[in-house]
Amino acid sequence: MPHTLATAARRPARWALACLLAAGTAMAVHAAPPFTLTSPAFAEGSTLPQPMEFDGFGCAGENQSPPLQWSGAPAGTQSYAVTMYDPDAPTGSGWWHWTVVNLPASVTALPANAGAAGGARLPGGASHVRTDFGVAAWGGLCPPPGDAPHRYVFTVHALKVPRLDLPADATAALAGYMIHANSLGRATLTGRYGRPAAPVR
Repeated sequence: MPHTLATAARRPARWALACLLAAGTAMAVHAAPPFTLTSPAFAEGSTLPQPMEFDGFGCAGENQSPPLQWSGAPAGTQSYAVTMYDPDAPTGSGWWHWTVVNLPASVTALPANAGAAGGARLPGGASHVRTDFGVAAWGGLCPPPGDAPHRYVFTVHALKVPRLDLPADATAALAGYMIHANSLGRATLTGRYGRPAAPVR
């Protein structure tokens, strides 16, 4: 093939490659930020602070929920739910430590001890759901002594509805069903916590 014809043949391929690169750059520039959940109290995978430990069942913490903050929620988010779950609890089905529903879409953080009973530290309109401790409030960390550190998974759920209509005595399982049925996306943050084995007597 003469040189001029070869050059002409390569031009469409170069043009197509340039278009693909330009499109990729535009997509990267306009891509939505990731949906993330963080806490000033602990980092992903780190040991959780002792004040988060439960006060009861042989545990002696302050039973306080940590501060949380999130960003990058999906478009169309109308409300949030926040949960905390221990998949390593020796129950066969894990343990629900915290469920908060009906957080307004304008809310992007919860302060320390937002899980206090009564809901006074929650944003207006939000409410607690009964946990596996049997109360509608934060239930702190309380792994069995000597267990390998348990994972505690905090999740913020972006929902496509402004509120979840749950009965006052709803269980965490029912709340979880309604959360997942209305989910647009979620972000997670996991910490770990263990307690030393009891001394042998």
